[in-house]
Amino acid sequence: MVVTEASKAGVAPRVRRIKPLQARVGVIAVGHRVYWAQFPGLLDEMTRKRLAFKAMVEQDGVVAVDFGLVDNAQSAYEAVPHIKGADIDVLFVDMVTYATSATFGVLCRELSIPIVLVALQPLEAMDYANGTTYVQLCNDDFCAVPEFAGVAIRFGRTPPPCILGYETGDAAAQAEIRRWRGIAAALHDLRRSRIGLMGHVLEAMLDMHVDPTAITSAFGSHVVLVEPDDLLAHYAAAESGAIAAKEGEILSFFDTPDPGSDPIASKLTPDDLRTAARAAVALDELIAEKQLDGLAYYYEGQPGAQVRTVVTNLIVGNSLLTSAGFPMCGEFDIKTCMAMLIMDRLDIGGSFAEFHPIDFALDSVLVGHDGPHHINIADSRPVLRSLNRYHGKPGSGASVEFQIREGPITMLSIGVKADGKFKFVIAEGESVRRPIPPTGNTNTHGVFKPDVRTFLKRWIAEGPTHHFALGVGRHAEEIVEIAKALDLDYAVVAE
Repeated sequence: MVVTEASKAGVAPRVRRIKPLQARVGVIAVGHRVYWAQFPGLLDEMTRKRLAFKAMVEQDGVVAVDFGLVDNAQSAYEAVPHIKGADIDVLFVDMVTYATSATFGVLCRELSIPIVLVALQPLEAMDYANGTTYVQLCNDDFCAVPEFAGVAIRFGRTPPPCILGYETGDAAAQAEIRRWRGIAAALHDLRRSRIGLMGHVLEAMLDMHVDPTAITSAFGSHVVLVEPDDLLAHYAAAESGAIAAKEGEILSFFDTPDPGSDPIASKLTPDDLRTAARAAVALDELIAEKQLDGLAYYYEGQPGAQVRTVVTNLIVGNSLLTSAGFPMCGEFDIKTCMAMLIMDRLDIGGSFAEFHPIDFALDSVLVGHDGPHHINIADSRPVLRSLNRYHGKPGSGASVEFQIREGPITMLSIGVKADGKFKFVIAEGESVRRPIPPTGNTNTHGVFKPDVRTFLKRWIAEGPTHHFALGVGRHAEEIVEIAKALDLDYAVVAE
């Protein structure tokens, strides 16, 4: 069941995660064995540095596995089987002082996980007037980084990314460490998740077709094939007490305003609220039964059939679950479900979105969809409206409406190339608070450089699917690193 935090009128609510973020990373330090006899106490200082960095990483659900320090080729070779057996998502190589590249070469060659070089020296700057060789060696974290990068290139690998900085008070370095914790969390769940797939592609949407094997091949996730009857059984069995509790939960999160200008949208009706709540209870039970981490679906059913009522009234429950860390994706778009999972694990949201009308006067474009949405990135309390029809689809019922909070946004669309492989299409822009239509759909005004016309032309030239995941903040860099780790093509359209 979704656990929620209390919210005040007009204030954006938050849905707490059902499962905490988690990841497993490795930490291994590198050094030069010759130094230890030459400079007594230096090895102890290297140990202190390694453990200090381990403590920086081991936060926000991240478990850090310590592989100690390697200081020659032999010790590096001995470390490899331990690293391979630890089932880690990212390996941090802590450059505690200068090290010959024999300590790195075998790691670069043998490991398929992302490797990040970390050069965090103790001092922001040396006291040059009183400097010693010992102090220099303690702060020589960057010294071997170029050597390691050169070896990676000679091995046919891309040079590893590098975190540069100093140990205490370096906000830029701390931000990079946080970014890599998020990347590790995304990679951790991509290769362990169970994503449900229910129904079929909406007729004639050719960009939606993806087979489950392609998802497992690219991301590692297992695709669980779910029957609409599985959900229907839980809907039929939903108890009145659970439905009433879910109604209360929904009303604690959403406003239910009077109708606006759209004749198909009205004030939320008690019947639509109860149906949405009952469908949300059924979704909670389905997730528990199938042990799912997300769901992509589309199904219509016959007019008047109960299964049509259920599958066309999932938007509210989907939005609560998406906000709690379970991406729930309409229109059978499992590719975008994976994009939403990535954004959620980066802790930046991940709403289901597409482009709506362009505002040529204000040089922006409406970005949104009819659901589901990540409530935690709303700028204020979201709204529920009753729709007497869902445009372009069968059914009617409650629909979610809100704007994304103002500020930077990131978008990720996962397209499919002619060879069947996936491609990340990534962009950054700004969400600007401007009027949105009262249609029961989530929308925000997206502003992109250099202008909306040029951006949209560049976006479509990269071959996206028509959906994308929408998150807050500037996070193209992290998503690029995830694409690299998955060995997938990518394009960054706007930064």
